[in-house]
Amino acid sequence: MEQTGCGSACSCASGAAAAIPANPAISAMESVPASVNGIALHGVGEQLGAEALRERAYAELLRQQAVRLGWLPEQAVRLAPELGPAEQEAIESMLEREVLLPEPSEEACLRHYAANKPQHVIEQAVHLRHILFAVTPGVDVQKLAQRAEAALHELMRKDAPAGRFEQLAAELSNCPSSAQGGDLGWVGPHDCAPELAQALFFQSEPGFGIGLHPRLVHSRYGFHVIELLDRRKGRQLEFEAVRDSIAAQLELRSRATAWRQYMMLLVGQADIVGLELEGADTPLVQ
Repeated sequence: MEQTGCGSACSCASGAAAAIPANPAISAMESVPASVNGIALHGVGEQLGAEALRERAYAELLRQQAVRLGWLPEQAVRLAPELGPAEQEAIESMLEREVLLPEPSEEACLRHYAANKPQHVIEQAVHLRHILFAVTPGVDVQKLAQRAEAALHELMRKDAPAGRFEQLAAELSNCPSSAQGGDLGWVGPHDCAPELAQALFFQSEPGFGIGLHPRLVHSRYGFHVIELLDRRKGRQLEFEAVRDSIAAQLELRSRATAWRQYMMLLVGQADIVGLELEGADTPLVQ
């Protein structure tokens, strides 16, 4: 019976991802609060994280631009107002009108298809087993990697006894599949973390074959010792079958780039106090 793969949102990954430290709280400066064109972004004494402060600044930049262009009424405010659904809809309409998005050409879609053919294979899967060395809060990552490398080197030895993979999986793996000797069953591209999917399915050149992978595979969950037991190659979709989805993907990418450039213009024209806005950020109106 087929089993769900590890390294996705499945239970074996829960709690295994490294903790991402939150942005330190930024105390609001009582004398000179952060502001955009003279409109304060926070009240006196209000504390905001760095990301929340940037998001509020981007929202205020968009609100002010919508007022200038007549999409929103003027308001006599000293503090940036919260945007309600009506204001958000007006700003989205403004962006649709102001930011011109060229439709992806047939040539662009063909180039994308040719460069990403492995992404358009269906019904492919691998029978996989692994040993997961999970990166958890407080773990010494260097020592963890050394333990994973030691396990891999032991398994690669010509005199490694039969069944040793299952034994090491039971002893060392931080995945529930350790109870089955690390066996994950048949796994498709959407059953595992993107890093594993990239290594197993989406290489431009053929990926590693049946047997023990000679290198550790890194994912957001940790280090994986991987062995492929079998592979189903799947079926390559023709360009005509995926043309519309490619065009939609390229359009989304073009939209993100165009909106980012639009925000860079607004940032460059604004008087911003108390924070730095990076032009590479892509604030979208939620």
